[in-house]
Amino acid sequence: MEFWQQLHTKLQNKQKVYLLMVIENLGSSPGRKGFKMLVAEDGFIFGSVGGGVMEFALVEEAKQLLQQENPPTFTKKQIHKGNIKDGSGMICSGEQTVAFHCLNSGHTSIISTIISSLQHGKKGILHLSPTLFNFTSHTLDNQFEYTINSKEDWYFKEHIGFRETLYIIGGGHVGVAVSELFVKLGFYVVVLDNRKNLNTLENNQTAHEKLVIDYNDIENYIEASLSSYVAIMTNKYTDDKLVLSKLIKNNYTFLGVLGSKAKLKTMWEVLQKEGVAAQKLQKIHAPIGLPIKSETPDEIAISIAAQIIQIKNT
Repeated sequence: MEFWQQLHTKLQNKQKVYLLMVIENLGSSPGRKGFKMLVAEDGFIFGSVGGGVMEFALVEEAKQLLQQENPPTFTKKQIHKGNIKDGSGMICSGEQTVAFHCLNSGHTSIISTIISSLQHGKKGILHLSPTLFNFTSHTLDNQFEYTINSKEDWYFKEHIGFRETLYIIGGGHVGVAVSELFVKLGFYVVVLDNRKNLNTLENNQTAHEKLVIDYNDIENYIEASLSSYVAIMTNKYTDDKLVLSKLIKNNYTFLGVLGSKAKLKTMWEVLQKEGVAAQKLQKIHAPIGLPIKSETPDEIAISIAAQIIQIKNT
């Protein structure tokens, strides 16, 4: 969000701005598809396309080109293998292709649409080509789609918006810490609780949605899809069990329960007696989070984030 806001400000101020975007990467390239950087006419820079001497050279080139009346749009391949043709000056192996796309005040409305979409939890596609910079409300099956035939013949599409939603069941102190971290990680965060006037829920300033519900209706509030991640952390055993029993039959990329091994062992035994198959229970991440001996809400949030990132990325 901040990247687009910075870009919007520069365009509103009638600045020409180069959007540098990595549209392809291979091997151990420091820049990955979707890495973005803006270089403004006044010398302001924000974001990154991989850092190091390579990035410095690209920024300097962009600054020089911005002095032209109509800076060109083009792609540039960077090969990270030392002093060779198209070499970046880096020796980390791999390569990446960076698109230089010059934007001006005429693109302000497109950036405004992107910001509005992100603020309202919507999704869309950013589409770049030598002759196009656009944003539509369609969606992609994957994060990126691209083709590079030559410097003059290429296109790049990126899914913009929240691909994953984290549903936090329980708005207590751990729920607050988890909310703060996952918003930074780019998840759309929904916190659900059954307690009215809960201080920690009311003061949660980072979650995108906060709802007070009846846990008996929990299924109505959670989309059963592979973009859904669910972390159960209510304030008592009976509510944890109720929520899990309602959700366990659905498919989510991640379903986990916070609690001690003793509590969860008891819950598993009760659920099996009630007819829940052991195979279903084996798929639940419990205790939730990687075992890093976390104690504080922030440490627990980090352990949960590490586990979900590991699952999401593999």
